[in-house]
Parts: sequence; structure tokens; C-alpha cells
Amino acid sequence: MKKSVCLYFQVHQPTRLRQYRFFDIGKDSHYYDDFVNRTILKRVAQKCYLPMNELLLEAINKTKGKFKVAFSISGSALEQFDRYAPEVMDSFRKLAATGKVEFLCETYYHSLASLASHSEFVHQVEKHKAAIEDAFGVKPVTFRNTELIYSDAIARQVYELGFKNMLTEGARHIMGWQSPNYIYTAESQPKLRLLLRNYGLSDDIAFRFSDKGWNEWPLTTEKFTGWLNDAEGDIVNLFMDYETFGEHQSAESGIFDFMRALPAAVLGAGMDFVTPAQAVRNIKPADSLSVPDPISWADEERDLSAWLGNELQQDAYNKLYGLTEKLALINDPELWADFGHLQESDHLYYMCTKFFSDGEIHKRFSPYDTPFEAFINYMNVLSDFIIRTNYAEQQI
Repeated sequence: MKKSVCLYFQVHQPTRLRQYRFFDIGKDSHYYDDFVNRTILKRVAQKCYLPMNELLLEAINKTKGKFKVAFSISGSALEQFDRYAPEVMDSFRKLAATGKVEFLCETYYHSLASLASHSEFVHQVEKHKAAIEDAFGVKPVTFRNTELIYSDAIARQVYELGFKNMLTEGARHIMGWQSPNYIYTAESQPKLRLLLRNYGLSDDIAFRFSDKGWNEWPLTTEKFTGWLNDAEGDIVNLFMDYETFGEHQSAESGIFDFMRALPAAVLGAGMDFVTPAQAVRNIKPADSLSVPDPISWADEERDLSAWLGNELQQDAYNKLYGLTEKLALINDPELWADFGHLQESDHLYYMCTKFFSDGEIHKRFSPYDTPFEAFINYMNVLSDFIIRTNYAEQQI
């Protein structure tokens, strides 16, 4: 059997908060920095989304459909595309029209709801599923949770929502001697198939590609294809942020040339491309996987510490999700929308206080000078949101 390559890209843009001062609480309930959100979205569209979508469409056509790829696009990103860059949505629809692109389901707001509230998790998954069907005319059959967060308990929730396939991280502390290059079943729900990220090969592209201090630099298509071919197992899952291309790795690094040459090189080496849904149809599971505690694809620990690793993050998380039942009783659309955007995992990510290489990555992606500024700004917004929620409750 041919070895398969599964390419999956996460597309997400957070709804960034404006500088929200203590004196704004109770007086001004517009929380978002519309100018920054529009500016960043338009920049990333020009540097990444539009050129990469064109490159992938060209690859599909040149290989007569043998090249395939998968995306998940958060609801927050979909909203910003509609608002600021409708041409990006048009380019994704062109990819969808080929029938060679799979669109995955996730939490609408790129949230940690799977850890905090079953009802909110279900609400966001259904909302995202409907948004993908509306945007691309396809019903998602594969699920990827925010930041590839996964556990045995989450597997049961995901299967109950009708999904048969799920993506997660091939975390070393979970895998042990096992390889991520096989299909697995969830031990807690044997009918759920798991595709595990090969983080070494994925990060060679996503993080190390332009690092001139890396002993394998420069990464050529021929070299990388050789690594794929030499990897043990049935399938190599390359999962990464879509913003890798042109944003995190600049066009000057040669990342677009690398990706332009990759499809023909992989196919020429006797391998094939599959989407997650095709992979689980074509490849039999090798074993079951037990994950009692949640894992993710973030930081060295591959756990939840990127979002819940300190008291600041936990305080914000607990206060936010403590409002869930009250909001369900109020059922106000504006409050629900703000509640959703305040759940975006990015807000907690900015509060991370780690050091060394992980700390540098958090700092690179944060709009704040320090994690403490991120916390204060978020809690000011949350304080106003709580006032609005309490007032709405009194009106019932």
C-alpha cells in the first residue's frame, strides 16, 4: 500500500480587544479593536490566504486532482473574511468547488468550551457546522478541536455529535513507543478514528523552515520528500497554521516555492495525498489510544498550560465560564455573541507567563507588552460584560 500524506491547515484570526480601561467599565461596551482586526486580516490575506489558495488550486489542477488538502476555518475567521476580505471567501469557495478539499468542523469561536461546558461546546460545534455548510455547501464529517485539544472524555463528546474522525497531536508522552504515522481508534469510543500530527515533520515547515541556525537548513523539497518516504507507518499527518505561509515564514524564505514543488515531488516518489476522511476509509487502525488527560499541539508540554498554566489564566477562564448558565437563561443574541468572542483561546494565550522558547513564541503572537497587561485588559472587558449580564438577568 502506498504511503499517504495528509495536509491539514488551521485558519483562524482572533477578534482582538481594544485597549479597554478601568474607566470604560459600565460606560462603553464595544470591546473590539476594529481597526487592528481589519488591518491584520487584510495584511494576512495579501501575504498568505490569497497567494496560498491560488497555489493550492493550481496544484490540484496540475495533478488532476491527486493533490488534496484539508482546512478548518474558525467562525471568528469566517466573520472577519465576510466583513473585511470577501475575496478570501471567494478563493476558498474555488478550492471547495474542486471536490479535493475537505473542510473540517471545530468550535465556532476557537474556544476551550470542550473543557468547560458541554452545552456550550455542543452549541459552538453545531453553529460551526452550519456555517461551513452555508459557506461551502459541504457537511463536515471530521472534527478538530481548538489547538488539537483531545482527551478520552472529549472523544466521547465528539462521537456523540456525529463525527467518526478526529485530529489530534501525536504527543510523545502519550505515544510512548508508538508512531503517529498510523490511524488509531479512541479507547473511550472505539468507533472514533484518530489522525495524529507528526509534530517533527510539521514543525520543520511551520517553525524551522527559515531558521538558518537549524542544522538541516535550507529545507529543500527533495530533502523533505525523502524524510516523508523514510518515515515508518501508513500515513504522515502534516498539520499546521495556514498563516505559516507568507506570514510566519516570509515569501522571501522560499516557503511558497517549497510548497509549489511539494505535490509533484510527493506524487513522484510514489506516495499519495489524502484528506482525513479518505484516510480513515483507506487505512485500517493500528491500535487504540488512551488519553486520560487533555493534550494539545502547543508548547513543549503539549498540554493545556499554554492557556491554563497560571493563576491569571485560570481566574479569567473560571469567571468567564461561570456565566454560562445565567446567559442560557437570558438568551440575548448580543450577549451570546460577545460571550463567544470572549471565549477565543487567544485571549488566555496572551496571558501565558512561560519563559525560554515557548515564552518567545507567546510573546511573538501577543499584541500586549506583558501577560499582565493582557490579563488586566481582558478582565476590564469581562467586568463590563458581567455588569451587562447581571442587568439583563434583572430584566427577566
